[in-house]
Amino acid sequence: MKRTLFLPGLLGLLLSMSGCVSTYMPNVPNVPMFTKKGELSTGGHITPKGNFTFNTAYAVTDHFAVLVNGSMLNSERRKRDLQHNLIEAGGGYFTSFGPDNNRVLEVYGGFGGGSSDRTEREENDEGAIISERREASFSKYFVQVNFSSKRKKSLRLFGNEYPLNYGTALRASYIDMNKHLFNGLPAEEEDNIFLEPIFYTRLTLNPSVQLQYSSGSNFGLKNRKSLTAGYSVFSLGFVINVGGRNTTQSKPVNTKKAAR
Repeated sequence: MKRTLFLPGLLGLLLSMSGCVSTYMPNVPNVPMFTKKGELSTGGHITPKGNFTFNTAYAVTDHFAVLVNGSMLNSERRKRDLQHNLIEAGGGYFTSFGPDNNRVLEVYGGFGGGSSDRTEREENDEGAIISERREASFSKYFVQVNFSSKRKKSLRLFGNEYPLNYGTALRASYIDMNKHLFNGLPAEEEDNIFLEPIFYTRLTLNPSVQLQYSSGSNFGLKNRKSLTAGYSVFSLGFVINVGGRNTTQSKPVNTKKAAR
């Protein structure tokens, strides 16, 4: 189990720190793990590159939910400046099943849009700085399938046991540029289809708050120059769920006290 979690995480970290630059930067998928009407989920996640993702969702009925996601990045460095913004909304179906209804299946779809502005600087042989700026805006359409487990597995730490939830989000995104400028001049507009498998683990800190670790990859199905699979998803963050069915241990258990 530890090796299964470690290898995707290492791969995601290496890809996210690579030198690839793309117009599209994937956000952390929204996985609310709903089980009934009236549940509310919200979360915030950050990647090593500083891309911040926020997610929120609400269960309108016992099987239908709506969600809103967004991400933003503003990075200024000596050789590269990068700004990236994304907002999306959607909805879909969720259900719980299994012997104790502790497994959750969710299917969501939605649309949104974003923008990217990056400037790269390089020094030539004569010591002069040459810069290239690429600006783009795009539309996004996505479908996503989440499978989560709320089985009572725990991590023992400092004499306490912290329940673990884990799962997979399989997302397909279609990105289509509606503006593309290179050094201020019109450039060829591109589109691409990205497959984004994500793996996540949540550690329960209290009945409502969980610490989430996410790792995954990003694959582009079309050969493009700017709209490429240049980034993966590797992030840490928090998820807050209220109003749900209690299918895990409600709070960390002090095993030392329990032994007494």
